[in-house]
Amino acid sequence: MFKNYISSNHEEISSGNISQKKERAHLKNKERARTKVIPPEANIRNLKNAKNRSSLSPDTKNRNLEENHIQTCGINTLITNMMAAVFAARDKRSQEQETIKRLQLIKGLTFVRLSLIYSIVFLFSLGPTMASCQGRFVNPLTDICWSCLFPMTIGGANVSGPGFEDTPNPSGFMCMCPRPPLNLPTPGVPISFWEPARLVDVTRTPYCLINMGGIQMAGGNRMQGRGSVSDKSHSGGLKRSFYQVHWYVYPVIYWLELLVDFACLERASFDVAYLTELDPLWNDEETGFILNPEAVLFGNPIAQAACAVDCGLASVGFPNDALFWCGGCQGSLYPFSGTISAHVGGVQASLLATQRMMAKLHRELLLHGYMGSAGQCTKYPMPIIKKTQYKTQMVYPIPSTGRGGCHPLGRSETLWASGREFPYQGEDFGYLIWRKRNCCVS
Repeated sequence: MFKNYISSNHEEISSGNISQKKERAHLKNKERARTKVIPPEANIRNLKNAKNRSSLSPDTKNRNLEENHIQTCGINTLITNMMAAVFAARDKRSQEQETIKRLQLIKGLTFVRLSLIYSIVFLFSLGPTMASCQGRFVNPLTDICWSCLFPMTIGGANVSGPGFEDTPNPSGFMCMCPRPPLNLPTPGVPISFWEPARLVDVTRTPYCLINMGGIQMAGGNRMQGRGSVSDKSHSGGLKRSFYQVHWYVYPVIYWLELLVDFACLERASFDVAYLTELDPLWNDEETGFILNPEAVLFGNPIAQAACAVDCGLASVGFPNDALFWCGGCQGSLYPFSGTISAHVGGVQASLLATQRMMAKLHRELLLHGYMGSAGQCTKYPMPIIKKTQYKTQMVYPIPSTGRGGCHPLGRSETLWASGREFPYQGEDFGYLIWRKRNCCVS
């Protein structure tokens, strides 16, 4: 019995120890579960995806890898294209900025050039001046006869309406001109119009710049006898006069940017190109004989009588280019000097001096031909002036504007010159030269 009691007690103690061990193990598990870090949802998804991937077949794994590779390549291609577009836009923007800088530089240089010209003229004008120098800057809005641009033809068709005087134009609605870089004949459309190209001072006062506001350069008052109008001779002959002429490059349409990228316009800037005060051939007829020796052929009554025919033709239309020694109703173009031996009036004498200046510049190959079939592609040398290539318009002292404000060379000034010559401010003159252009636009 005692043994049974001991064995029963031993079983109770053993069972108690087991229950205590279980309880302690349960508490430890609860403590471990309480302190265990729960993974974030992303890790749980990755674990699930890893588990799912581990359960996929080899074919499915290979297909997924190919899809991931294609998506990665597509993204890389998209990124590459986006970067290329960004770089291209940046290069285009830099090129545009460079072009703008170049245009600004060109305009700045043009402005500096004009400023330099005006500064030099102003410095020259600081010396002793003569009160007879008068003038005015040309106002492009009010002083230029813009209707003189017409008639205009495109492809042989008149697009300006009737009533405008014009010279013959090349026939046909198509033209051919060599174009760079290979200079191969390229078809184009023929166009003709009248272009304002040059500006002229005709003054009795040396170095008096009429169309630059009436500024006189220093030293002009020391040139005695270089500009005058003498009285009638005792025998009752005509007056004699002497005029100085100043020649300006004046492509007003181009530098006002009225027609942008028009290939037929002369691309130049305003410039004082010629002063006859510096030319001994203009101031001395005997020295000028070197430039125009053929003048001896036309100093006879028969040759001068032919100028009456030229006057009649110019008064109803255009002058005759074959009578190249005639200045129409204004007189004879020879000699190429500033002496007007038959001075009838200031307008007549100034127009004749302008024509002589143009003929002289053609003889010196400083002016070129722009009209006819030969002028469609480029300018060409013209040592003998074609009078039909030009028209003149008075811009000082009283501008001749409106329809019919410009006149062919040699046309009689009787009908329009009334009141345009008057004392003090109306004894010097300024003219705008209109030039006929035939060109081929391709």
